[in-house]
Amino acid sequence: MSALKSALNEEWSTKSKPQENQSTESDREKAAAAGSSNPAASGVSRGQNPNGAEASDGEEAVSVRSGHLEDVVSRVSSAPKLLEIQDVVKTYGKFQALKGVSLDLREGEIISVLGPSGCGKSTLLQLVAGLAKPDGGQILLSGQRIASASGMVPPEKRGVNMVFQDYALWPHMSVFENIAYGLKQKKMNKSAIRAKVEEALGLLRLNGLEDRLPPQLSGGQQQRVAIARAIVTEPRLMLLDEPLSNLDMRLRIEMRTEMAVLFRRLGISVFHVTHDPEEAFAMADRLLIMREGAVDQFASPEECFRRPASREAASLLGAINRLEGQFAQAADGSLALVTDAGTVSGIYCGEGEAPRPGERGELRFRPEELVARAGDAAGRSSAARSGADGGHRLAADPGTLAFRVVHGTFEGTRWRSLAETASGGRAYLLHASPVNPGEVVEFALPRQAALLYRV
Repeated sequence: MSALKSALNEEWSTKSKPQENQSTESDREKAAAAGSSNPAASGVSRGQNPNGAEASDGEEAVSVRSGHLEDVVSRVSSAPKLLEIQDVVKTYGKFQALKGVSLDLREGEIISVLGPSGCGKSTLLQLVAGLAKPDGGQILLSGQRIASASGMVPPEKRGVNMVFQDYALWPHMSVFENIAYGLKQKKMNKSAIRAKVEEALGLLRLNGLEDRLPPQLSGGQQQRVAIARAIVTEPRLMLLDEPLSNLDMRLRIEMRTEMAVLFRRLGISVFHVTHDPEEAFAMADRLLIMREGAVDQFASPEECFRRPASREAASLLGAINRLEGQFAQAADGSLALVTDAGTVSGIYCGEGEAPRPGERGELRFRPEELVARAGDAAGRSSAARSGADGGHRLAADPGTLAFRVVHGTFEGTRWRSLAETASGGRAYLLHASPVNPGEVVEFALPRQAALLYRV
């Protein structure tokens, strides 16, 4: 029984929709020649733990999900390696896009690659797909070398399918014909093709749409067709490049979890590239954060979120507020940072040993992790409400930060304000009720939410 049929025999309580991927015309021509299930289809720097040390083989290979998927996901950590990227280098002229990147992906695992524009994540995906050739290092699939500076396995012989950002559906073909494309390239007989396509149509909730042309479909429906076409050939590895970026916010939120459920039910290994942290968290067993062509951090999504390995990773994962100061030792012996907004104890997340008192440092924190401490739920200080304090003051209690509100905006369920410290440092805050410009607010920052780094 095929993987698709097995999945259809399971109880399916949620809708499933697909994804997208961005490509150039050159990419599509190469992939079309490859004859994969997607007309545009082709056929980990060294991992570090949050403290900067190299991650051990298989360390944090998967974060266990709850419910009926738990057993499926927990098996991934002991599964054999499917994809191995070893010291891969890629240059374009004088620009080095990848600087010795290494990682591994295990069978049945979903890895999300996250990073800002230009960090090398799409280049890495193209190398795995066979759309570009590495200038150094090698890439292995199931132990077989598929790419190196000395040679490459053609994309169509890799057993890898790729879904592009813009769906890349054949506009003159019906939904059925698009999904059947890769099966026809494999010269399967008509009855087998029909059976597999009908399975995919049911799995992706596309029944009744098989005779429509892509222009007659919504964006979400086109995405489902692209996913159905990619999975129907049961590839060894699925590549996804910015799969949800063309969908509106509501569909993106709906789709990211549904895709994770779908791929885990089918047992498909996925290498997923995105710039959206929430999408990466929803999809990934392990998260690969890239910066300037190298790996910044490679760990479980929870570890990356709680202990980002660098200031850049912290900012990418939502810790947008930053205050500089001087390291000190708190009364309880923990590491603290003295800033002009207050003194807080925190967790050192950077490389090397913990800083010594007197060294310069930086505090990173997320707006949503601040806790209103004084006055009322909005964080107003009693001095500000009484008018007794006409200017800035440092928060009196350890672990408390004080700011003066500059501007506030309403976001439906909360208020967001731009605030400043005594020396003009900026921070974004969240409030349960509106705060007027000029008011002083105080917030407690829990130690585990205070991310500390050297500068």
